[in-house]
Amino acid sequence: MQMSKDRFGPFLLVAILVTGVVGLSDLVRAQALPADVATRIDQLLVAESNHTSQGTPVPVVDDETFLRRVFMDLVGEPPTTEDVIAFSLDGTVDKRSRLVRQLLADASYGRNWARYWRDVIMYRRSDERALLSVRALESYLTDAFNNNTSWDKLTTEFITARGDIRENGKTALIMAQLGRPEETVAEVSRIFLGIQIQCAQCHDHPTDRWTREQFHELVAFFPRVAVRPKRDDGMLNFEVVASDSPIENRSRSTNNRYRGTPEHRMPDLENPEARGEIMKPVFFLTGDEVPVGSLDADRRSQLADWITDSTNPWFARAFVNRIWAELVGEGFYDPVDDLGPGRKCSSPKTLDYLAASFRERGHDIKWLFATILSTDAYQRASRRRRNVEELPFQANCAQPLRADQLYSSLQAVLEIPESNATSGRQRSSRFSPRNSFNAVFGFDPSTRRGDVAGTIPQALMMMNSPRINQYATAENGRMLGRLLREVTDDRQAITELYLRVLSRQPTDKEVNSCLKYRRDLRDRGEAFEDILWALINSAEFLHRK
Repeated sequence: MQMSKDRFGPFLLVAILVTGVVGLSDLVRAQALPADVATRIDQLLVAESNHTSQGTPVPVVDDETFLRRVFMDLVGEPPTTEDVIAFSLDGTVDKRSRLVRQLLADASYGRNWARYWRDVIMYRRSDERALLSVRALESYLTDAFNNNTSWDKLTTEFITARGDIRENGKTALIMAQLGRPEETVAEVSRIFLGIQIQCAQCHDHPTDRWTREQFHELVAFFPRVAVRPKRDDGMLNFEVVASDSPIENRSRSTNNRYRGTPEHRMPDLENPEARGEIMKPVFFLTGDEVPVGSLDADRRSQLADWITDSTNPWFARAFVNRIWAELVGEGFYDPVDDLGPGRKCSSPKTLDYLAASFRERGHDIKWLFATILSTDAYQRASRRRRNVEELPFQANCAQPLRADQLYSSLQAVLEIPESNATSGRQRSSRFSPRNSFNAVFGFDPSTRRGDVAGTIPQALMMMNSPRINQYATAENGRMLGRLLREVTDDRQAITELYLRVLSRQPTDKEVNSCLKYRRDLRDRGEAFEDILWALINSAEFLHRK
């Protein structure tokens, strides 16, 4: 990330005054956003909550809280001290919307959300070898989000992907399930439609209307797909392939799927030895179908068209619901990947309006972010998660930072060099510092955020990590050591530390507590090391509030 001097000032002036410049199309679209879209969302939420008869929405947050919140949500790391000061001194009424547009244009926006979707795809992987595709997946998604590739195009590319998994990140979704059709279509439905049809694999869905036959008709879009091992300079690798050969693979093994089959057969539960009935590819939401014998490319491209079609309400709803939940702290449906006709939506008119607006704008992802971040629902102060009896969206909800956000925050605050964290071939290694950190702090983003709890290994890593302790010292060459040399007044040094770590000014009580600790300990360096350690281990640092 660039320092504040590159984010504020001339860049904003150019973004506001210049139109038609290559590379600014996304900013121009965001600036042209109708002012009443976010307002209408807030109005619908109020109307659907019975005029707040059971509660009063909390006020919007102050500038310091908003600044850190939007930095963490969009670019995955906290603002610099210079960012905090510049934002607080900016007296313009539209500074929040301008900040959002600026961060959406920052390269770290794409990287942050690439890591989010990497986890969405990889946390439900069926085999550890799928991790070989992670580096290509992150690179592909980073470019796609920064270029504002539409969500329908991204979806189509995942569904129709072929090729080398280390080179083509689009293959990661299929690789995550090793090309097995049943697992692949379950993830396609869950991620892109928010419908967990996999529960109908062995029997009719117990709580939804989907039948076992409908599940296997969906599987029939993918039987010709396989993941084939290959060797590149002695390094294990895989490629996603598809075969339209009429020769059927008679192997009963489900552990390795190295070649596809012409058609999918639904197993006969009463006679497992039987070959099973050949299933026609049918899209369960509409009944649209392609003929048995169709080419793989025709099957998958047609399925992608039906999933992303503007007449399919679940495609836009699933994405909008997920992003809203990540930003506001609670989705219209909970959990975010379990929607469907039989599920209860907390504010259906609001979701339908936002999803329809998202479709009308061509599934423009940056537009959706700019819209949600403009609402009062997003900008309200955080409160505890509500009880089921309480009204939804009366406050934002504090979110535990995702592992990458937390590690990037530590890097930014302690000035841990990125080159030492993820460089060269180490970047793809599961034992790199970042990946080792993710192994302890990571969680499935589709999990209800209220169910994500801290663990003892996480606390021990924050306390005992050699990498953190190496940089959280007052020694020469470290952030804290430099700060203490440059700022000799203890009160001012405490303020600087709070601005750097928590992106806000300390309260008088906090300043006085820190000063007392400093006097009691006497050793200035040791006292400030303890203060820094306390701040990076605080709930405020570990969460986005």
